[in-house]
Amino acid sequence: MNKFTMTESREAETGNPTLEFPCQYPIKVIGVAGEGLRQRVIDIMRANAGDIDESQMTERESSEGRFLSVTVVITATGKPQLDTIFAELKATGIVKMVL
Repeated sequence: MNKFTMTESREAETGNPTLEFPCQYPIKVIGVAGEGLRQRVIDIMRANAGDIDESQMTERESSEGRFLSVTVVITATGKPQLDTIFAELKATGIVKMVL
């Protein structure tokens, strides 16, 4: 039997890390400052990932104050969940980028 697990084998073949769910997953959202971005992010995260620990959230304003980045750590349960979160964040109209 091969000493590598299936996850390690795929990672070695593609060069891309493979996530094992559930896992702690940070999501960074960059959007327009002052338009309720923080609360929209929290609402979307809670709707899709359950309760989040706001003490682990970080925020940073751009140098000119036009944009805000909000990073939230969630317990990710799978790719469909992450795809939904990314889509809902982008659909808000105030989110410019999701990482």
